[in-house]
Amino acid sequence: MAYLVSGATGFIGRRLVGRLLSHRPDAPIRVLALRDSLPQIERLMELWAEIDPSAPERIRPLVGDLTEPRLGLDEDAVSELRKDGIEHFFHLAAIYDMTADEESAERVNVGGTRNVVEFAAAVGTGCLHHISSIAVAGDYRGVFTEEMFDVGQPLTHSYHRTKFESERIVRLESTTPWRVYRPGIVVGDSHTGAIDKIDGPYYFFGLIRRAGERLPSWLPLAGPELGNTNVVPVDFVIAALEHIAHQPGLDGRTFHLASPYPQRVVDIINAIAEAAHAPRVAVSLNGGPLNGVPKAALSLIGQVPPARALRRRALAEVGIPDEVLSYVDLPAEFDTRNTTAALEGSGIEVPPFESYADALWRYWEGNLDPDRARDASEQESLAGKVVLVTGGSSGIGRAAAVQIAAAGGILIIVARGLEQLEETRRDIALLGGNVHIYEADLSDADAIDEVCERILANHPVIDILVNNAGRSIRRSIALSYDRFHDFERTIRLNYLGAIKLTMALLPGMRERKSGHIINISSIGVQTNPPRFSAYVASKSALDAWTRVVASECIDDNVHFTTIHMPLVRTPMIAPTGLYDRFPTISPEEAADKILEAIRTRPKEIGTKLGTFGEVSYALFPKLVDQILATAYKVFPDSAAARGVKDPAEHASRQQAAFARLTKGVHW
Repeated sequence: MAYLVSGATGFIGRRLVGRLLSHRPDAPIRVLALRDSLPQIERLMELWAEIDPSAPERIRPLVGDLTEPRLGLDEDAVSELRKDGIEHFFHLAAIYDMTADEESAERVNVGGTRNVVEFAAAVGTGCLHHISSIAVAGDYRGVFTEEMFDVGQPLTHSYHRTKFESERIVRLESTTPWRVYRPGIVVGDSHTGAIDKIDGPYYFFGLIRRAGERLPSWLPLAGPELGNTNVVPVDFVIAALEHIAHQPGLDGRTFHLASPYPQRVVDIINAIAEAAHAPRVAVSLNGGPLNGVPKAALSLIGQVPPARALRRRALAEVGIPDEVLSYVDLPAEFDTRNTTAALEGSGIEVPPFESYADALWRYWEGNLDPDRARDASEQESLAGKVVLVTGGSSGIGRAAAVQIAAAGGILIIVARGLEQLEETRRDIALLGGNVHIYEADLSDADAIDEVCERILANHPVIDILVNNAGRSIRRSIALSYDRFHDFERTIRLNYLGAIKLTMALLPGMRERKSGHIINISSIGVQTNPPRFSAYVASKSALDAWTRVVASECIDDNVHFTTIHMPLVRTPMIAPTGLYDRFPTISPEEAADKILEAIRTRPKEIGTKLGTFGEVSYALFPKLVDQILATAYKVFPDSAAARGVKDPAEHASRQQAAFARLTKGVHW
């Protein structure tokens, strides 16, 4: 008895080969592979040899092509397979991808299956095991049994249609005895979490991570009711497939390798959120005002070009392909009675998703999370790019300048103090960085015109602008009645200076259809801490200006990112002695956020507490005012704000405790 496996290099195929090696000793295994896949077969052979040292003798690759007649094998190879006596032909090779183009899916899934059926007959196969999918149910509503196939179900996606057509070919055209297996949505191993690509529910992992980074895990969320799904781990699929294939008397039957019970999409997301220490969806919304709108009308609205563009951009922002979201909800419930009966006594069953969600998350986070590729992507994002950083001679700007230069960016630093600029240039040059410095007071409109003229004469192309230079003033309004100049000088640098510099560089970026503006804002814009009216107002103005202008520039491929920085240990906060016991982040940690912005170009980067403060103020403004009034009493005006010196000024235990509770907010 010998085995033939197509798709042996795939996620399911290579595990099936491993299972056959361990559970069917001595039986030869033939694997169909494209010539380009031979190096991958060689690497897999090492893994298979760990399961069975005789794997190199038992496994023989056959160089062929699923889309060719007779699978691209010559007559000698066909004759050898006849002599081997292929008792089981596992046909796994297919395109399992909702985002694949229709032509490819047709060629491989449909044409390839027809070639497999003809080839199985030509070599006298004992049984053809066709790996189909629950996708054949399409948009069928209700219980879809293992005896059901063509019941007039709508097949609105090319993937669903090609899997349906390939199963039809096996059922109607195969003269070889056959068995059909329909796995659910296959995820990683329930023990290790291992998987080899982002697909299905994994598209939501990045969104869950983002929520975990920005919101407290205890915060209950409301979200749309996303319907039901059917998720199974790959180890269950492999074990069930191998076991059922060797049970007698089951030819001509179909087996749903799926969960016997519907799984709510929200429950799947919440299980992953718990593993990620992210907030969970506590309230599911069932359509709300859209409930009365006919589905056909909603579909028609979704096809209007502006609506399609908005949908694509919104989904791209969180890494979810448009094709996937439309098919999150599986309207069919899949009966598994054939599978359950065939597995009776084997101990093989679908584990509860909650029991292995943590393993899936840990594997994704450690191996597939796009942020794991940070170093390489930073090099790619910055190599040869010209980056202008304002306020780059100290604090956040200096730390960012060092990291940008280290990643291969061509660095331009603008700041007021020539001595500090020269020192920063020397330090970065010693590290091998490419850096240019320009002295200018960015609160002076004429100085900005002059420095921009010099910069653009030497560097006609500026790829990225980091508006980091800023001034902070912590003083209550009661001490500011005769200090209107505080508001004037803060707005000149934090708002007017930033937008004047941006407007000087923006025309070139729009003309080149490429550019990125990064504005360093503050958590204060989101949390409105007392005594920062001048500073928060200036940063809020910059935020508002950015939101308006970003929409005008997005079609020119010019992106804007706002970073709402928490409290950072810089010279800016040194005059306030109260901050000596406050939790802060380092300039290097702040610089990490700037590098993240360059790499991923998000609309906004912030903190959980900042987002929570923003949402809380929108929902409960009077309550938030009361909380802020308490903070106003707990944290008095500093000695510097009162115009005196007090070397003994330090945070009290009460103040330090309040600051730790509201980490990152500058009270």
